[in-house]
Amino acid sequence: MADIQLTNVSYDEITAAIEYQLIQPDRLDRPLLVFLHEGLGSVAMWKDWPANLCRLLDCRGLVFSRHGYGKSTPRPAQEQWLPDFMHIQAQHFLPAFFSALGIDTRADQPILVGHSDGASIALLYAAAFPDRIRAAAVLAPHLFVEEATVRNIELARTAYLNSNLPDKLQRYHDNVDSAFWGWNNVWLSPAFRHWNIEDDVACIQCPILAIQGREDEYGSLAQIEHIAQLAADVKLYVIDDCRHSPHRDKPQETTDAIVAFVRALL
Repeated sequence: MADIQLTNVSYDEITAAIEYQLIQPDRLDRPLLVFLHEGLGSVAMWKDWPANLCRLLDCRGLVFSRHGYGKSTPRPAQEQWLPDFMHIQAQHFLPAFFSALGIDTRADQPILVGHSDGASIALLYAAAFPDRIRAAAVLAPHLFVEEATVRNIELARTAYLNSNLPDKLQRYHDNVDSAFWGWNNVWLSPAFRHWNIEDDVACIQCPILAIQGREDEYGSLAQIEHIAQLAADVKLYVIDDCRHSPHRDKPQETTDAIVAFVRALL
């Protein structure tokens, strides 16, 4: 994997330096996998899983930290995210980011690989730009808010305030408060309880692989089951003895499922 790079991205009257890494960028004849991290994730938190997956598939890869995460520009203190923050990431930020990197997504349609919030963003991008995506592999996506989700995000808040969780997250983010509070506050806001992207998912035309752990503490299997009910071309993969992070809890099984899915597209 190449060294960390930064590029300025302008969207919605915001300009932010965005941290990214490229994997096997010289393989221009091979598909591009774009990795979208979870609500507290970053380039560093993915560790070597994206690189290993890209090497198995002999594909290019792009890993990045969203605005406010990792080594990207922190969000302003006390900024309140709105319930449509994932729509903004999918529909405004991602096209601007691809443009900043010189990626023509109509000619070089990416395969998006997203986890948790990143999986929801991948689905929203697929719905909004059907001609700019080849497929999506989504790990533990959110389509709507469940009580289990809220309960565990409340537990995360308690842990952040009363344990060494900030120290643990510090290795993944230059400004850990920026990474934590925007995500935590919006998910726990009353306005977010009604957040739902099922109408968006119903518009998706590209192939989707939806993976979820049977013991996912942040949501029930209804999340991915609804994708299969709504979208046209969906494969579901449920992993036993697996919680909210399939690529960490069951890396081999998760990798094998994505490899089989992508190879079937090529």
